[in-house]
Amino acid sequence: MFALLLAVTLLVALSVSVGVAFAFHRPVQRILARLVAEELSSAWERYLRFAVVVVGVAGGVNVRSLERYLAASSKDQIPLVLTSERWTLEVYQALIGALQAVAWLLLLFFVAALIAYVLVRGREARAGGSQAG
Repeated sequence: MFALLLAVTLLVALSVSVGVAFAFHRPVQRILARLVAEELSSAWERYLRFAVVVVGVAGGVNVRSLERYLAASSKDQIPLVLTSERWTLEVYQALIGALQAVAWLLLLFFVAALIAYVLVRGREARAGGSQAG
C-alpha cells in the first residue's frame, strides 16, 4: 500500500509539474529569446522546463511525510494507517506541494528576467543615445 501511495503522489506531482512547464512554455520562450542569443535561449528554456519538473516533483513528493507510514522508529510510535481520508490528504498535499514549489521557481525566474530586461533596455537606451549624439 505504501508503494502505491508513493507512486500516486509521484504521478500527481509529475503531472502537475509537466502541465505547468507546458503552460509556461511560450512566455518563458519569448522572455529568453528577448534576453539571450537565439542559440542559447532554446537551451535555457529546456533547462528551465527540466528544473520546473524536478522542483515540482521534489516539492510534491514529501518523503519525510511518507516515512510516517513505515514502521515506527521508536517503540512508543505507531505507524499511520492509510485510510481513504489519508489518501485524499496525501494526494492533496502532493498537488499543492508541487504547485507551490514550481510557483516559487517561476517567481524567481520572472524576477531575474525582469531585472535582466531592465538592464538590457538600459544598455540599449545608452547605445541609442550615444549614436544619436
